[in-house]
Amino acid sequence: MPMTAINTTNDYLTFIRNALPYCLTETEFSFGKKYRGKVRDTYDLGDQLMLITTDRLSAFDRMLAVVPFKGQVLNLTSAWWFEQTADIIPNHVLTIPDPNVVIAKKCQVFPIEFVVRGYITGTTNTALWTQYQKGIREYCGIHFPEGLRKNQCLAQPVLTPTTKDKNHDRPVSPADLIAQGWMTKADWEETSQAALKLFQYGMQIAAQHGLILVDTKYEFGRDNEGKIVVVDEMHTPDSSRYWLAASYAERFAQGKEPENIDKEFLRLWFAEHCDPYNDTLLPDAPPDLIVTLASRYIQLYEMITGHCFVFPKQAQSITQRIKQNVAGYVI
Repeated sequence: MPMTAINTTNDYLTFIRNALPYCLTETEFSFGKKYRGKVRDTYDLGDQLMLITTDRLSAFDRMLAVVPFKGQVLNLTSAWWFEQTADIIPNHVLTIPDPNVVIAKKCQVFPIEFVVRGYITGTTNTALWTQYQKGIREYCGIHFPEGLRKNQCLAQPVLTPTTKDKNHDRPVSPADLIAQGWMTKADWEETSQAALKLFQYGMQIAAQHGLILVDTKYEFGRDNEGKIVVVDEMHTPDSSRYWLAASYAERFAQGKEPENIDKEFLRLWFAEHCDPYNDTLLPDAPPDLIVTLASRYIQLYEMITGHCFVFPKQAQSITQRIKQNVAGYVI
């Protein structure tokens, strides 16, 4: 489908607003067995996987909204980071036939999320700040000192792994992770070192573009050749927190929330307007909020990659576009 760049802020927001009815919420292709994740629909193609990043936005262990162009931003942001970090650790990407699609190696994925944190913050049950507020000072085998403030920079980045569960993630210490058989000691050492190297590199690149990479998560797997590779996504506004660097110090000193440019923006809105963990029905996020969030996602993509985000020239079914673009990769 023809694509175009949008130059003015007004055109930018208008284009996003007009795209609200065309979000990619669900896919139903006959390419192979489908696995539905929180954000991605994965199709088993035999020795490969097709990962389709939708516009679904998930937090608090449930779906909160759909956000125009979010899938495209996540997929292309990950693609950029995967390319930049290939010398640190190989990844699962084979090709990207569509802005929302990755054809990837099929890997045996470790059942662990590698959460790396450079700051103490967050609003969810597993967030470091949430636990710290409850008086917890030992978290995932790491001791945190008294007197820390929300959004404070830690002395050094820490790795706080969680087990991957269907409904929610469970923090676990590296010692317990190995003792309980989630991973071998050798695999943990290799993947944890890779996670910290990826985060250090991510912080460095983010800083060069006026951003703070606050925290993130990684997933790793073993490919058919036995190599450990990074999979899923990398340094996206879904898997990571980003703050604007220029205003962080002043806002922290004043006790204000940092200017965020990720889905924490929407998390905070839901936390203020309902109990997102326990309420059966959640309020609908206002359209203006969704449009603003979409624009922040796009802004982050452009700040990080240096590329101009490319919009479709006209509204069209994303499903039909994907079907056309992946035709050469499926039987």
